[in-house]
Amino acid sequence: MLSRSILKSVKRTNIAALGKYLSSDQIKETEAAKDFYSYDESPHPINFKPAVITIPKTTEDVINIVKWCNEYNHSIIGYGTGSGLEGGVIPQNDKTCTIDLSQMQNVVSVNDGDQTCVVESGVTREALNSYIRETGLFFPVDPGANASLGGMAASSASGTTAVRYGTMKENVLNMEVVLADGSVINTAGEGRHFKKSSAGYNLTELFVGSEGTLGLITKVTLQLHSQPEIVASAVCQFSKVNDAVQSTIEALQYNVPIARVELLDNNSIIACNDYSSTGLDVKPTLFFEFHGTESSVNEQKEMIQEIVSGNNAIGWSESNSPEERSKLWSARHSLWFAFVSMYGKMDGNVKPYSTDVCVPIDSLDEMISRAQEILSESFAADKYGILGHVGDGNFHIVLPCSDELYPELKKLSSEITKVALDLGGTCTGEHGVGLGKRDALKAEVGAAFDTMKLIKSALDPKNILNPGKVL
Repeated sequence: MLSRSILKSVKRTNIAALGKYLSSDQIKETEAAKDFYSYDESPHPINFKPAVITIPKTTEDVINIVKWCNEYNHSIIGYGTGSGLEGGVIPQNDKTCTIDLSQMQNVVSVNDGDQTCVVESGVTREALNSYIRETGLFFPVDPGANASLGGMAASSASGTTAVRYGTMKENVLNMEVVLADGSVINTAGEGRHFKKSSAGYNLTELFVGSEGTLGLITKVTLQLHSQPEIVASAVCQFSKVNDAVQSTIEALQYNVPIARVELLDNNSIIACNDYSSTGLDVKPTLFFEFHGTESSVNEQKEMIQEIVSGNNAIGWSESNSPEERSKLWSARHSLWFAFVSMYGKMDGNVKPYSTDVCVPIDSLDEMISRAQEILSESFAADKYGILGHVGDGNFHIVLPCSDELYPELKKLSSEITKVALDLGGTCTGEHGVGLGKRDALKAEVGAAFDTMKLIKSALDPKNILNPGKVL
């Protein structure tokens, strides 16, 4: 049996072999680095830290790291910005190599003619939109956090604009992916960026949302969109959450092409006011945004005003000012940190946990009502927040969490998720499965779960790609 000192020596020798492929600044082994890369924004327990962190700058670097992991039986976790909410980057063993893709930051190409671009996985959505601003194009998928586009593809991110522009699934056309053995594929064929195809299996959608369990995304080909001529925002308030939800349902049934519609309940408004100084009345609130020509935006606003008036709206204000609009959506995007602040003031050991579900739009009112009933009888009865992208049936519940509350929180999340599944919905609309919703995924897809396992086994026979996640 090898002594502990010999084992440590073997481990150091293995990691030293990375020096054949990477410079010293691309390899991190300090305890501070291991601590940093061992968690994301979720409260899931941390039992292991990565053995080593690598920072590739090119696809060739990624290939060499993956081959090294194969040779020495290290697990692999791809890391973007660490903004995930279901433990997707938390190591599940002590032989994990975390691959931080954030330095792969090149915008490879922009094709104005067909409104597409190719980016490396570490490019963030804000960086891309800044880069292409002068072209008159933009990338609309907006999860709130300034996430990396590779990470957004890996988690099938959605966000505030999905009701108009779709999610990552609709906006990713092709990907370069490094597989578990170090080989490289382009999911739609090298250099291809067509709008539709009937050729073979849809590998692009297979890898979108795979959460690093099937391969490491190194480049993404994205669908871009024309910047709207006019952008306007509005805030509408109600006395009841259900009136706000019904307004959203009717807006979609009448096919009003709203760009964003976000729901915030009372506690969300309290947190928003405290953190971002929005000064809104503490009432259930909808934030709207409208894109189009001046005439089409005015028509959208008129239609929405008529709908909300029929659902007992008690306040409406609107603005075409970029400054006011930016302040409004900045406050919405900062809501996670607003809840961090609010819960922290209650107890320094408490942080937020956000779970999400998505249901068919005609079940949204029942889903939120039943969630409220469950929450009202829980430990979080007066502390939870309901918010989210209700225009596509997706909403989030923010709950206080600590080590002591974690078991209760898990039960509460499972109970709410079961309601969503009973209503024909999904256990997660955008956060992903990660560690937190593996059982729910199995309940959701039934026999297809075994097919997913077969795909995983075929592409990753040694189970080194983000083991313990999703399946």
